[in-house]
Amino acid sequence: MISYVSGIVEYVDTEKVIVDNNGIGLSVFMTNDDLSVMGEGEEVKIHTYFNVKEDTMQLYGFLKRENLEMFKLLLTVNKVGPKGALAILTTCPGDMLKMSIVSGDAKTIANAPGIGAKTAERVVLELKDKIEIEGVETFEGDAPNVDNESTNDVIEALIGLGYSKTEVVSTMKKLDITDEMSEEDILKIALANLS
Repeated sequence: MISYVSGIVEYVDTEKVIVDNNGIGLSVFMTNDDLSVMGEGEEVKIHTYFNVKEDTMQLYGFLKRENLEMFKLLLTVNKVGPKGALAILTTCPGDMLKMSIVSGDAKTIANAPGIGAKTAERVVLELKDKIEIEGVETFEGDAPNVDNESTNDVIEALIGLGYSKTEVVSTMKKLDITDEMSEEDILKIALANLS
């Protein structure tokens, strides 16, 4: 098994990177987020998963070990293969995926290419008890000086409008909400950021 690859970035493609490791070019499939921070000529260390089938051998990699662990966890779900797991992690990176699973938000997971609603629901159902809630960012308590009742009402209203809980909470975290703001004010800036 290949646990990690380190070397010099030779080439960055739309879905993979070629890493020169002592004269051997290794092709590693990665998420868009990880690929976007890589530049040719840079030295990298990529945590990898080596997938072997009867007709192919592929490396899947992540800059953070936590994302590799989530990838492996996704592979335990029935009918989720390496490409599907990578697509899910590209659409829902890190804590966003954990929050989607914990909150039962299959809609956000289903936005991943090649992942349908049934598969997304299966991911939530099979992994809900396996996700550690500690360390997963939530909205409540993260923003001091905010009336949580007003903020939670806005979150519920946005979910009622059809936005997923995960995307609403992620957007709300980015907003600069003050005590002086009414629910309508919060709703307006949230909608502007969600559009």
